[in-house]
Amino acid sequence: MEPTDRTPSRPVIGVTMGDPAGVGPEICAAALTDPEVLAVCRPVLIGDVPRMARAAMLMGVPATIREVHHPAEADPGATRVDVIQVGALPEDLPFGAVSPIAGHAAYTYIERAAGYAVTHDVAAIATAPLNKAALHAAGHRFPGHTELLAHLTGVPEVSMMLSTPRLRVIHVTTHIGLIDAIARIDPPLVHRTVARGIEALQRAGVARPRVGVCAINPHAGEDGLFGYGEEAEKIQPAIDELLALGHDVHGPLPADTAFFLASRGDFDLIVAMYHDQGHGPVKVLGIDDGVNITVGLPVIRTSVDHGTAFDIAGTGQVTTASMAEALRQAAALAGHPPSRTV
Repeated sequence: MEPTDRTPSRPVIGVTMGDPAGVGPEICAAALTDPEVLAVCRPVLIGDVPRMARAAMLMGVPATIREVHHPAEADPGATRVDVIQVGALPEDLPFGAVSPIAGHAAYTYIERAAGYAVTHDVAAIATAPLNKAALHAAGHRFPGHTELLAHLTGVPEVSMMLSTPRLRVIHVTTHIGLIDAIARIDPPLVHRTVARGIEALQRAGVARPRVGVCAINPHAGEDGLFGYGEEAEKIQPAIDELLALGHDVHGPLPADTAFFLASRGDFDLIVAMYHDQGHGPVKVLGIDDGVNITVGLPVIRTSVDHGTAFDIAGTGQVTTASMAEALRQAAALAGHPPSRTV
């Protein structure tokens, strides 16, 4: 039987369709009719009705695509996808090609979702992938979802967290060069990043997260042998402050040690100092089920940890587990208020 109750245990999740030339419509068609997803949330898609109807056909999903006009109207089911229509796509828009039309459409879906987030009309946002080249071709010069959503919601700083069944990683810096990343890292930024990660895990029901903080240099600098004292200058003061507040924080740890310990269950969260330090282990240990979470926005935002997959877009061959997991995690994070201020 399809869930139809509107209790707080099933929050409304705004789902953006992503780049319509990519696999976003297909993964959304499958995930939004998944009984396990519908058991924990009421997803409403922000995108294009005809494109979703075509995607459902490609995926063999026997669902009616119904247009609604506000998240409050969402009443989805295993045979029904509710869609808020934003703009209109050309019927002949091809799959698998960079297009400024598709890039602008993806932007408008995110823009609408951000508006619903600010007004608290959705409890969380789950995003299908966009294509940066298409986004830029449409004149929207953002590195990705994280920076775009921060801009649209007026938030000065957010953090990227990657979550897999075996590992969660939050990043102190993301889409900047390595030299610039090291220059940007300082104790206040490390403190704020760890605090956002702790709050996100508390929302997920982890009362006192165990946190491992990566160093910058090999062997955590090995008492000054490597680097120029970055661990003592940029990281240790933040850890001391967090320990004084009663948090279970360890480090700075050599990154290889930190990820090994996390993989065997010693930590609930790893804090990476820069993009590749965190992304590499995640993609080795669980990219198929990986979810990208933006913390620090007015609402939680989750996403698949893969791109638009233009090579298979429009074929119905895409794996949809990550989108379903993104929705489940969005519901879980939306359903638990933080237990303390960090």
